[in-house]
Amino acid sequence: MTHDEALLLVDLQNDFCDGGALAVPDADSAIGVAGQLMARCQHQGIPVVASLDWHPVQHGSFASVQGATPFTEGKLDGLPQTWWPDHCVQGTPGARLHSALQQSLIAATFPKGEDPNIDSYSAFFDNGHRQETALHGWLQQHAIRHLTVTGLATDYCVKYTVLDALRLGYQVTVIPEGCRGVNLAPQDSKLAFEEMESAGAHLLALHAWLNKYD
Repeated sequence: MTHDEALLLVDLQNDFCDGGALAVPDADSAIGVAGQLMARCQHQGIPVVASLDWHPVQHGSFASVQGATPFTEGKLDGLPQTWWPDHCVQGTPGARLHSALQQSLIAATFPKGEDPNIDSYSAFFDNGHRQETALHGWLQQHAIRHLTVTGLATDYCVKYTVLDALRLGYQVTVIPEGCRGVNLAPQDSKLAFEEMESAGAHLLALHAWLNKYD
């Protein structure tokens, strides 16, 4: 049993899953992988935490707020920004974790993207690294040094979460089977995995991760 490891589920919310406002292709299969990881974590005493996109109404990243076409590019608060369909609005069904997840196994959830003037892909910081979420503090409080990461979407929130975790000094394992990408360009997810690996993340197959704890 290990006590210095945690499983981090990135944005496994209804709006990113099948039928959601910003559905990631094949996202529901990532929910199944998360379920397998969570069950093994429960057996091993490994804590599970989750990040949540948690936007106010009229968030500045929404195409509807900008009068822009969804998935086009612009700038928000001086930073490059993709204009997204309205999604994960605080308190709405779309912002809830997917109902197939056994939420009683999740020790803590960490909202992000609450400031209407800046987006927040990473579970640790906003896109300008101007404000920090509560995640790093919680992990430090619980003496976590190694993170296993899975979730949505590979090419945005997973990638930036992993890169920030590495910068903060965590050892990071990514389970690719549990990640799905938006892929506005066809190779975006492939490039994201390569970038995470180059930065020091370990990409590990689901069966290999599960076998560690047999």
